[in-house]
Amino acid sequence: MKGWVRVFAGAALAAWGAAGQVKVTIDAGQTSEPVSKYEYGMFIEHLGSLVYRSLWAEMLDDRKFYFPITGKAPEAAGGGPMRRFAPRRWRPVGGDGVVTMDEERPFTGQQSPRIELDRATTHGIEQTGSPLVKGKRYMGRIFLRGGAGARVMVTLRWGAGGNEGQTLSFSGLGETYREYTLRFTAQADTEQGVFEISGTGEGSFHVGTVSLMPADNVEGFRPDTIALLRELHSGFWRLPGGNFISNFNWYDSVGNRDRRPPDFDYAWNAAQSNDVGMDEFMTLCRLIGVEPYITVNAGFGDAHSAAEEVEYMNGAASTRMGAMRARNGHAAPYHVKFWDIGNEPYGTWQLGRTDLKYYVLKHNEFARAMRKADPTITLLASGAMPDEMTVEGITRAMHLDNLQAQFGSEADWTGGLLAHCWGNFDGITEHWYSRAGYRFDLEAAKEGKKFGRAEVGDVPVEETALEWVRHPSNRVHLKAEEWEEYERRFPAMRDKKIFLSNDEYAYTGSATNLKLALAYAMVFNEMMRHTEFWRMSAFTMGVSTMDYTETAAVLNTNGVLFKLYGDHMGKIPVAVSGDSPQPAPKYPPGGDQPRTSAGSPTYPLDMVAALTADRKFLTMAVVNATDQAQRFELNVAGVRVGGKPTVWVMTGKNLEAANRVGQKAEVEVKEMEAGDVAQPVEVAPISVDIYRFPVVQ
Repeated sequence: MKGWVRVFAGAALAAWGAAGQVKVTIDAGQTSEPVSKYEYGMFIEHLGSLVYRSLWAEMLDDRKFYFPITGKAPEAAGGGPMRRFAPRRWRPVGGDGVVTMDEERPFTGQQSPRIELDRATTHGIEQTGSPLVKGKRYMGRIFLRGGAGARVMVTLRWGAGGNEGQTLSFSGLGETYREYTLRFTAQADTEQGVFEISGTGEGSFHVGTVSLMPADNVEGFRPDTIALLRELHSGFWRLPGGNFISNFNWYDSVGNRDRRPPDFDYAWNAAQSNDVGMDEFMTLCRLIGVEPYITVNAGFGDAHSAAEEVEYMNGAASTRMGAMRARNGHAAPYHVKFWDIGNEPYGTWQLGRTDLKYYVLKHNEFARAMRKADPTITLLASGAMPDEMTVEGITRAMHLDNLQAQFGSEADWTGGLLAHCWGNFDGITEHWYSRAGYRFDLEAAKEGKKFGRAEVGDVPVEETALEWVRHPSNRVHLKAEEWEEYERRFPAMRDKKIFLSNDEYAYTGSATNLKLALAYAMVFNEMMRHTEFWRMSAFTMGVSTMDYTETAAVLNTNGVLFKLYGDHMGKIPVAVSGDSPQPAPKYPPGGDQPRTSAGSPTYPLDMVAALTADRKFLTMAVVNATDQAQRFELNVAGVRVGGKPTVWVMTGKNLEAANRVGQKAEVEVKEMEAGDVAQPVEVAPISVDIYRFPVVQ
C-alpha cells in the first residue's frame, strides 16, 4: 500500500532541484538486521574530570596524598590538551616545615603526611577550590593517628570570616590509625570552599586518608549526572578503557577504597586516586541501566591477570577470584558479557606496544586464558583498518615507503587479526576521530606538515555548513567500505557473524552545539545503514553528553540527540531510496576519505527509516543541515500507514545554539502532531526530525 504524508509546517519553504523537491520512497518490505541495543553506547576512561568530578562525588583531590605537600607551585603537567586537568593540591598551614611525608609507615601508597604540632600556633594542611551549596549537607571520614597531646580540628570553610565555617575536633588519638566521621552543613554558596586539617598541642599527628562527599550521593556517585545518563538508553558503557588501561593494575582497584594505593597514569601524566575501580564501575552501570563492556590490559598486562579479572567479575563465589569479590561485598557474579583485549595496541603512543607479528601471539594467549576462565564471554579483538593506521601516523612511525596502509600488509592491523587470530574473537573493534575544519592529506603527511595543534597530515579545509556536518559520517562510511573488503578477503566472517564494534568515536575541535549534534545525527544514520555487521558503538566520552559543573548538570546538545534517537527511533531498518544522490567526494579516496559519500540519495537531506520492534509504527529520521526549510515527496511501500503521525523536532535559533548549566536551554525537542495527509513533507531548517507513522494492521 502507498500513502502520501504531510508532517511538519516549517516557517519557510525552499524548493530543491528542478522538480521543486526530492522524491523519497520508504520500502518497509525490505528490512535489515535490527539495530542493536548497543548502537548508542558510551566510552569512559580515567582522564581529567571524566570520572572523578563528573560521575564520582568525591570533592577532595589527592585524598591519599600521592604528591608531597609543599607551598611551592607544582610543575606544569606535560602532554597534550586532554591532559590539562589541574588537580587541587594540598598546601601546608603554618609553613613548609610543619609537614613531612612519612614513607616508613604510610597508611596506603608510598607516603602519608605527618604534621608537627605547636601549642600556640595551628599547623596542618588545607585544600581550596571545592564548590559548596548553601544548606547542603556533606559527609565523609578521616583516618588519623598521633600522640596523646594532639588535638586535631577538621574545618569546612565557606568564607573568610571567623564564623564562616564549621569545625569538628578530635583528641585522644592513638598509635594506630582510627576512622573518624565527618558531617558538615554549608551556610553559604561559594566556588572556593576550603577544607582544612589542622591541630595544636604536643608531638605530631598523621593523616592516613580523608574523604568528603555531598550527603545525597548515590553509592558514591553524583545523583544529578546519574539521573541524566539514565535517560539516554545507552545499552552499554565501555570501561575503564582508553590509553589509561595499558598501565592499569585491576588488582589494586578492588577492595577497601581507603586502602587502595593511588597510582600514576603514565598515558595521561596524571595521578589517580583509585577510588572508582571495577566494583564501582559495575555499580555505575547498574545505576544508569547499561551493560558493562570491559577492556583488559594488553599493554603492560598479561594473560594471567586478564583471566583472573574475568574470574573476579564472573566467577562463582567458590572460585579463588570469585571468593575475593565476595569478601569485597559482592557475592553474586556480575556476568559481564563483553570483553575487549587491549586498547589501541597498534598505537605508538600505547604503553607496552609490540609489532603486529608479536601482538597476534599475545592476543591468542589472552583469548585462550580468558575463555578458560569463562567460556561464555564475547571476546573482541582490538583492530585498526587502513584508514586508522594511515591517519594516526602509524605507517609513518613504521617508516613505510607507502604511508597509505594497504590491505594485507604489515600495517593492516585488522587484517592481521583476521589472518592470525581466527577463532579467538567474536568481534573486532575500530576507533575513529575526525577533527573539525581539517582533512587528512597524504602528501602533507609525507612532507611532515603540521598545522597548529592538528596531527601531522591534517590540513585545513574550507567546507560549507552541510559539508562540515557530513564530514564525520564519511569516516563511518569509509569503515563500512573497508569492512566489505575484509568480508571479500575472509568470506567466513559472514558465516561466523563476526561483528564490528566502533569502540571510540568523536568529532573533535568543535564547540558542543546544534551544528555538532547535526553531524552526530548523520553518524547515527550512517551506522544504521550497516546493521548487518555494525553491532556496537561507544561515543567518546559518556560524560560528553552533559554540560556540567561540580554542583550542577544538564544534557548538552549531544545528550539531547542521544535521547531523541533512543526514545523515538525504530529498531528494524527499512530501505530508503530517492532521486537526489549525495555529491561525489571532493578529494581522492584514502586516509580519511571514502570512495563514495555518506548519506542517503535524498540530498541535501539525510534520511533513515525503521519500523519499531513491535512493527506498530514506521519511523523516519531526517537531518536538515541547511539554513532553509526543505521539502520532499514521500512514498511509503510495504506497509499501509494511517492515522495521525507525530514528529519530534530538535532545533535551535542557529547552528551555535547550545545547552549550558545555569542558562535556558537553546536546543530542545518539541513533539507535535504532524498534520494531514496527501501533501509533501516540509522539514524545518537546521533540525533533526523523527517522524512516527502508525501502521495500519
